[in-house]
Amino acid sequence: MELLNTVFIAKAIIVGVVFAITLGVAAYSTYFERKIAAFMQDRIGPDRAGPFGILQPLADAVKMFMKEDFIPANSNKWLFIAGPCLSMLTALMTSAVVPFGDSVTIGGATFDLQGIDVNIGILWVFGIVSLGVYGIMIGGWASNNKFALLGAIRAASQNISYELAMGMAIITILMITGSLSTKEIVEVQQNGHWNIFYQPLGFIIFIICAFAECNRTPFDLPECETELIGGYHTEYSSMKLGFYLFAEYINMFISGAVMATLYFGGYDYPGVEFVTQQFGSNVASFVGVGALIGKSLGFVFVFMWVRWTIPRFRYDQLMNLGWTGLIPLAMYNVVVTGFGILIGKPFMVSIAGLVLLIAALFVCDQLLVKKKIA
Repeated sequence: MELLNTVFIAKAIIVGVVFAITLGVAAYSTYFERKIAAFMQDRIGPDRAGPFGILQPLADAVKMFMKEDFIPANSNKWLFIAGPCLSMLTALMTSAVVPFGDSVTIGGATFDLQGIDVNIGILWVFGIVSLGVYGIMIGGWASNNKFALLGAIRAASQNISYELAMGMAIITILMITGSLSTKEIVEVQQNGHWNIFYQPLGFIIFIICAFAECNRTPFDLPECETELIGGYHTEYSSMKLGFYLFAEYINMFISGAVMATLYFGGYDYPGVEFVTQQFGSNVASFVGVGALIGKSLGFVFVFMWVRWTIPRFRYDQLMNLGWTGLIPLAMYNVVVTGFGILIGKPFMVSIAGLVLLIAALFVCDQLLVKKKIA
């Protein structure tokens, strides 16, 4: 019983640390996004709250808490409150199955640096991400506002559309690794055998779908201020609005962590064997945690970079890309991956398939150009 209590307390601490890291990264992602935007637009950005504006997220949190908490008179009060809470809950729950590091041994007991290690980890991620749209849909409908409802409908339709291509991109990872466990997927990629080398097309499809799932530019149509004011959160204020905005940044970080787990070896990094020999397995595990967080932050930077680089799509273009672009590509990738596994050369076949696809797209583009000129 004493050992059980010890393991339970250690697991609770690990879960608390995972949530704290997720919340901390999400909070300061707002600061770094404003700084990156300022750099790209030749501005200074936040520089008043603390040195270099480093305390700006704390000032924003105080502002959100101190603003008037307004609930529209004709809204559904309980659902209006439940919407942002559900978005925040689902965003945090996704991080539970991400393996942030290898196991560590403390006091003779071994602990995995992972919230929960289930053998259906990928299905957990996919299921929780799918539930996230309910927070947006409930909030938009409960607001009793036409602009909010339109934004919620947009979010639901685009998330459903892009989840199909994302699911097929994940299927190819499962075909290669033979497991649904995120921990086992990372273990298969140890010593530099990262899935990005076997699934370059799958990664491209996945990251595009991740932009759509997070409602990030150029897929931010659910909150498009040019025609919907603020979209699904038009009627929200105070910390309920803060929950919606915060959930977006949490989803960005978790999307980066999931992509690092599936395609970039998770907590694997060059020189892990050297660090293990020189400093022990515990130190190597904690360095692996830093490696995974670093990879995730790299993807967060890509999310921010694209926001200030690529303009927003029209809604018909967004849906057309999902249904007639990404889904056929994902199906093609599944077939190519299956053929590579069948002949025992998944790496060569995946690279050849990508080259063949690029060549085919180039030829089709040239034929369309000649047709237009004629």
